[in-house]
Amino acid sequence: QVQLVESGGGLVQAGGSLRLSCAASGRTFSSYVMGWFRQAPGKEREPVAVIGWTGTRTSYGDAVKGRFTISRDNAKNTVALQMTSLNPEDTAVYYCAATLKLGAVTATNFQYWGQGTQVTVSS
Repeated sequence: QVQLVESGGGLVQAGGSLRLSCAASGRTFSSYVMGWFRQAPGKEREPVAVIGWTGTRTSYGDAVKGRFTISRDNAKNTVALQMTSLNPEDTAVYYCAATLKLGAVTATNFQYWGQGTQVTVSS
């Protein structure tokens, strides 16, 4: 099992950047596939980025591809999401999530979740 705590959210102007961080507790962090999801008001929770056990495999949602970068540091038990070229459509609550076994990249396939951090992008 793992406990997750996100940080780094806030208010930023369009075109700006933010870096989200997720701190994990537990002794088996490297065993988990990690992901970032986001949910805007009135919308379904959508996958943003996923990173494999070693950090060599990553995948991104089409809406953020080329703008966001996911990374992990297993020695520090952290996973980060570097967000650049932000626009108002990126406004959402961002969640860090973990799973031992990943099939399709959907929210229901992740077992552990952080509390979420709000990202608001203004124009």
